[in-house]
Amino acid sequence: MHSDTLPTPLAGLLILGFGGHARSVADVALAAGIRELRFVDSNAREGENFLGFPVLSHWDAALPEGWAAFSAAGDNARREQQIEAIEAAGWPLASVIAPSATLGVDSQIAPGCFIGQQAHVGPVARIARGCIINSGAIVEHESEVGEFSHVAVNACVAGRSRTGRRNFIGAGATVIDGVSLGDDITIGAGGVVTASIESAGVYVGVPARPLG
Repeated sequence: MHSDTLPTPLAGLLILGFGGHARSVADVALAAGIRELRFVDSNAREGENFLGFPVLSHWDAALPEGWAAFSAAGDNARREQQIEAIEAAGWPLASVIAPSATLGVDSQIAPGCFIGQQAHVGPVARIARGCIINSGAIVEHESEVGEFSHVAVNACVAGRSRTGRRNFIGAGATVIDGVSLGDDITIGAGGVVTASIESAGVYVGVPARPLG
C-alpha cells in the first residue's frame, strides 16, 4: 500500500466539525494510536467535550509540533471547503485509517481521507483527496474514487470502476464492475448501478434510475 498520508501515530489531531462523522473519526484516530484530539465547531457549547477531549468554537493558534488537521464534515461540498482552508493555513493534512481496514498492494490513499473500521481498499485502487470510505465499505481492485466522495457504510464499488468528484454512494449501494460515474452524483441506499452515469443528480433503486 502506498499512502501520501503523514506517519502515524501523530502527536495530536485537530478535527474540524463535531457531527456524527467526527465521532467516528475520533474512534478511528484513537485506535490508530493518536492520543490527543481537539474538535473545532462553531456551534460548540461552553465546556463541551467528547471522551474528555475539548470541543472548541474556534482555533486561532498554530498547530502544535507533530499535529495535523482533518476535516470531519460528512457533507462532500463542506469537506472540500474545509480541506481547502486547512491547506491555505499551511497545516499538515492527515488521513485517518482504521487499523481494522485492509489496504491492498499498491493501493493509494491521498491526504484528507477517512478509511473506516473493517473497510477494504483493493489492490491498485486509488482513493483521491478528501474521501470517506466508511465502515465496512469496499472499493475493489483498480477502482478510482474521485475527490471529496463518500462511499457509505457497507457500500461496494466493484473492480475497475470510476467515480467522479463529490459522489455519494449510499449505505449498502453497489456500483458494479467497470462502471463510471460523473461528478456530483448520489446513489441512494441499497441502489445498484448497472450502467455508467454522467449527469449529476440522485439515482435510486435496482437498477439505479433518476429520482422522480
